Amino acid sequence: MDSTQLLNLQRKTIRTLTLGQVLSGFGLGSTLSIGALLAAELSGSEAWSGSAATFSTLGAAFAAIPLARMAHKHGRRVALAFGASIAITGAILVISAAGLRLFPLLLLALLLMGAGSAVGLQARFAAVDLPDQGRAGRDLSIVVWATTVGAVIGPNLFGPGEVLGHALGLPTMTGPFMITIAAQLLASLVFFFGLRPDPLKTAQAILEKTSAEPKVSLRTAFATLRAYPRAAYAITSISLGHMVMVSVMAMTPVHMKHDGATLSLIGFVISLHIAGMYAFSPVFGWLADKFGTVQTVILGQIIYIGSLFISASAGMNHDQTTLGLFLLGLGWSATTVSGSALLTATLPPEQKTNVQGLSDSSMQFSGAFGGAIAGTLLAAVAFAGLNYLALAPVAVVLALSGFALLRKRSR
Repeated sequence: MDSTQLLNLQRKTIRTLTLGQVLSGFGLGSTLSIGALLAAELSGSEAWSGSAATFSTLGAAFAAIPLARMAHKHGRRVALAFGASIAITGAILVISAAGLRLFPLLLLALLLMGAGSAVGLQARFAAVDLPDQGRAGRDLSIVVWATTVGAVIGPNLFGPGEVLGHALGLPTMTGPFMITIAAQLLASLVFFFGLRPDPLKTAQAILEKTSAEPKVSLRTAFATLRAYPRAAYAITSISLGHMVMVSVMAMTPVHMKHDGATLSLIGFVISLHIAGMYAFSPVFGWLADKFGTVQTVILGQIIYIGSLFISASAGMNHDQTTLGLFLLGLGWSATTVSGSALLTATLPPEQKTNVQGLSDSSMQFSGAFGGAIAGTLLAAVAFAGLNYLALAPVAVVLALSGFALLRKRSR
C-alpha cells in the first residue's frame, strides 16, 4: 500500500471513528450522573454514590486489556463493536436493577457499561494505528473530540428520556438508558462495518514485512515500559489525571443535589463538564504537536489546580461549581490527549497495542480507586475537602513532568 492509499485509509478511519464516538458518547452522561443517584437510592446510603463511577471505571479497566488483545488478533473493528455490545447489555441490566430494586445487580450493570468507556479509549489509539505522518496528536484528538456531540447532548436528554421511560413503564431515572442502548447499538454497527480495511490489521501487515510476530503479554508490556521511561511517565500522568477527574466529577451530582439542584440542572452541569473533556481536545492535540507533549501535560495540571480551588470554594454557588467542573474537564483533556500522543510516539510499533491496553487498564483502575474513596471523603471532609485532597496527585504529575523535561534536556 503506497503513501496515497495510506492517507486515504487514514481519512476514512478518522471519519468512521468520529461517527462511532459521537454515538458512543450518548452513554456517558447517564452512567456518570444518573448512575450515582441510582446507586445512592438503591443502596440506601450516599456513601455508595461513588460506586457508580467506581464500577463503571472498573469495568473499563477489566475490559481494556482483553479488548486490546482482541484488536491485536482480530482487528479494531471487531474489538470496538464487541465492546459496545457489552455496554448495551449493561444498560439493559441497569433498567432491570432499578425495577427489581437490586443494588448488586446495578453494580454488575455498571461494570458492564464500563466497556463502553474502554471502547472510547481504544478508539483514540485506533486513530493512530497507521504509520505516523506527523499528525498523531491532531488525529487522536479529533476522535476524542467526536465524543463531545453525544456526551454533551446526552445529559440534556434526561428529561425526554424520563418521558420515554414513563411511557414505556420503566422505573424512575432509567428512561435515558433506552437512548444509551439505541446509540451503542448504532455505534457497534458503525465500527464493525465502517472500519474496512481495518487500520490495525493494515499496520500489522506493513510491520510483518520487516519484523517477526511480537509477543503480547503483561510481562512484555512492563518490560517495554522499563526500556522506555517516557512511555511509563505518559501512563502515570494519564492515570493520575483520570483519578483526579473521576473522584471530583462523581461526587458533584451528589453535592449539588444536597444543595437543592434539580436533575435537569445537574444534567446541564455534567454536559458542560463533558464538553470540557472533549470539545477542546483538538486544541490540546495541536499544542502537543506544536510545543511538546510534556509541556501540554503540565498545562493540564495547571488547569486542574484552578478547577479544584474554584470548586472547593464554591459552597452553594452552582455557577461556580459549574465553572470548576468545566475546568476539570479541560484539565483532563489536556492531560489525556498529550499523554496518549506521547505514549504512541514513544513505543516501538510492535508493542503499541500491548502497552496501550495496559495504559487504558491502569487509567481506569486509577479512576475506580478515585471513585471508590470519593464517597467516603465527601462524607468525611465535605466537597471542599475532596477538592483539596485531589491536589496531591496533581503535584505528583507536576514533579514527574519536571523530571521528564530535565531528562530530555540532559540528553
